[in-house]
Amino acid sequence: MMVPAALLLLGALTAVVAPRLLARADWPDREPVVALWVWQCVVAAVLVCCVLSMTLSAAGAWEAVRGHVFAPAPHSVVNAYALGPGGGWAAATAVTLACGGLWSGAMLVREILRARAHRRRSRKELLVRAPLLPGEEPGSDRLVIIEGERPDAWWLPGAAPQLALTTAALRRLRGKQLDAVLAHEQGHAQARHDWLLHCSDALANGFPQVPVFAAFRDEMHRLVELAADDMASRRFGRLTTALALVGLNEDRGLFGPCPTPQAHVPQRVNRLLTPPDRLRPVHRLRLTAVAALVPVVPVLVAFVPGLRALG
Repeated sequence: MMVPAALLLLGALTAVVAPRLLARADWPDREPVVALWVWQCVVAAVLVCCVLSMTLSAAGAWEAVRGHVFAPAPHSVVNAYALGPGGGWAAATAVTLACGGLWSGAMLVREILRARAHRRRSRKELLVRAPLLPGEEPGSDRLVIIEGERPDAWWLPGAAPQLALTTAALRRLRGKQLDAVLAHEQGHAQARHDWLLHCSDALANGFPQVPVFAAFRDEMHRLVELAADDMASRRFGRLTTALALVGLNEDRGLFGPCPTPQAHVPQRVNRLLTPPDRLRPVHRLRLTAVAALVPVVPVLVAFVPGLRALG
């Protein structure tokens, strides 16, 4: 019964070490898309460790579960895991991890329901501020212009994503700056960043005492904006994108000496004006491959006793 404990230890080690390594690295801001992938792999590895430990603990605690998990395996493989009566700790571990999994699913469902309710309210507000003309259908226009005194642009995800833009933004932004803002929001829509944000919010809200999930949420909210900035800047230039960001946010007091909840906006502008050197393609490919192997490690740990028995 050492494998479930080893998996829990591996999951805890990954949850502690990986965020610290990523926080010390200088490349996530240079390659936000790769950093998004790495963070997803790290969190996936932690969750895989918990799922595998729960499964093996349940197999050690209950004969019926063991029969289903190891149904096609020979007796030598079952004996290699030493799944005899392991005391109450195996059942307690399995039940605790199962409750954690159910709670995670419940938090994700709650987050999705909240997001849907928010989208419905936002679309109703859009219909009030920009009524449909005769013959128009809801969601038929990808771009909606509404009256507004504050420059703003936002994206409404869903089956028919829509971009909303205020008339103040039309007056404030010049030339390609408006195109850069639209490209930024389209980048969110194409990459389906809303799902990343929902999953990270669900884990962080469901397990507020787990630092890795809070760091995952914060980094997802930051990195998706950097990735969308890069998508817009590749099409319309970094200076144009930076000026568009300034134009949308200069009336909100974000560029003063006092910190604000959106202090990341000046950092994004500085990043666009002083672009860091991108990693070489070989380096990006190496990081992507190594990250993809991280969730595989707990699977290998779980299969080691069985593979040794077969070998």
